[in-house]
Amino acid sequence: MRMQIHHLLRLGRPLIVAAALALSALLPWPAQAEMSLIRLTPEQYLRTIHDIFGLSIRVDDNKVEPGFRDEGLLAIGDRKLTVGSAELERYETLAQEIALQVVDAKHRPILLGCKPKAEDAADEACATQFISKVGLLLFRRPLTAAELQQYVSTHTRGAAQMHSFNTGLAAALSEMLVSPEFLFRVVRSTDEAAHPGTLQLDAYSRAARLSFFLWNATPDRELLAAAQSGRLMTAAGLQQQVDRLLDSPRLEDGMRTFFIDMLAFGGLDSDPGIDALSIDTGFYPKFTANVQADAEEQTLRTIVDHLLYKNKDYRDLFTTRDTFLTPALAALYDVPLPRQQELGGAVPWVPYHFSDSDPYIGLLTQVSFLSLHSHPGRSSPTRRGKALREIFLCQKVPPPPGNVDFSLVQNTSDPRYKTVRQRLTVHRNEPMCAGCHKIMDPIGLSFENFDTAAEYRRSENGAQIDASGDLSGKPFVGVQQLAQVIRDDPATTACLINRAFSYGTQRKPTAAEQSWLTRLQGQLSQSGVRWRDLMRDITLNPDFYTDVVPANYARTTSTLH
Repeated sequence: MRMQIHHLLRLGRPLIVAAALALSALLPWPAQAEMSLIRLTPEQYLRTIHDIFGLSIRVDDNKVEPGFRDEGLLAIGDRKLTVGSAELERYETLAQEIALQVVDAKHRPILLGCKPKAEDAADEACATQFISKVGLLLFRRPLTAAELQQYVSTHTRGAAQMHSFNTGLAAALSEMLVSPEFLFRVVRSTDEAAHPGTLQLDAYSRAARLSFFLWNATPDRELLAAAQSGRLMTAAGLQQQVDRLLDSPRLEDGMRTFFIDMLAFGGLDSDPGIDALSIDTGFYPKFTANVQADAEEQTLRTIVDHLLYKNKDYRDLFTTRDTFLTPALAALYDVPLPRQQELGGAVPWVPYHFSDSDPYIGLLTQVSFLSLHSHPGRSSPTRRGKALREIFLCQKVPPPPGNVDFSLVQNTSDPRYKTVRQRLTVHRNEPMCAGCHKIMDPIGLSFENFDTAAEYRRSENGAQIDASGDLSGKPFVGVQQLAQVIRDDPATTACLINRAFSYGTQRKPTAAEQSWLTRLQGQLSQSGVRWRDLMRDITLNPDFYTDVVPANYARTTSTLH
């Protein structure tokens, strides 16, 4: 059947390719202001398929290309992603694989919702029922009459050619799964007369923005129903849906996805800043494959427990002693953990509280931060300081000039400069290096008690480590004091709030929006920066449901329905 569907799609492929490539060329802004396109991430693609068709549908999401980071977030970079012909080929293959599973003997009694009059012929009534129901969820809005007719015609033509109702329906579903209306979040909006240059999202685009922000998932039927009825466009209707989504267990999915983006996670073995697989276990025997696999999950579990289940202040994530460990992580951190046989024999995640005498405190001493922002064979105060400023304080650090000589910093065997502080002090004497290192090294050097594998140490090459530093004129000694400085810095709160708003809208805030975000920062700094409160404040603000007309925008007519 796979070859049959492939043949049917080939017949209509020139139209599909032309539509997808034409729409891709409109990114990040289309020719007319009422529409913009945001490509689904691999995770959003996978979740959408599973939400609609069930977890038993196998999806090879490796065929979906990952995005790129812009303004510190993949979410903003997604506005600029296009689909080339090679990618469309992969999407087409993926669509066929999914469609065949949906109509197979195992799934079709559950998913179709109707039974065709005959297995060897088209049934337009049954096909219309299925396509209409699935189209609402795939396109995140009801199908137009023309679209419904198009996909029913594909079913009819395919069923007639292949003498199979199921093959015809799979061909129609495959065609829907390569439509730009599915592969992209099509954001539709209208001019807001009271605020020139601002575009007000329509009800279905509101639903999608809200759902992808809070759940990282396509809108469910109840949210789409609120959009269809118009309730979502009212203050009371919006608040009802916001409260419902915030009370759902799926809020954890959205939180995890946000922090994966904010913290630049994605696998210690895939980050361009470090190849974790090249860490020499001869030098770092505790940095095992299990540690690498568990590192990011430790941080995410710490964040979710702290913010979602304990409802604590975000700023206290930098000073908390509470976390979760596996046996592999406990060995790295050199702390005791209950024996596996006492925990049922599995490799468990267990809550753990570091004592005040332990060197580990908060997110900044977890292996996910320390190792991700190190070199494979040595620590890097510069990378760690840069990461702290850019990730947690939203302060951009310029890249180094292309002709910088790093040989002195990299030479750890020079007897004159035993510690990295000594090597960096000499390196900063270079005029072209002083400016950048001045804003990175004074905070990055406070992490030097932790090597590239995040193991604690007191000395380097036999010399005592000096972990003193300063941030914005505030001196400190060691990470424990730095953690408190970061916790109390107003930029820490401002950064989270701005990141969350930009992540949800997938754009930078306007000047007017920035003023509101600054006021919100002041309010939450007093009452506490709690996740549900922050999400509620952002999603109930009308600015969250707007887009902005670019300065070079020119209006024409759209052909996208």
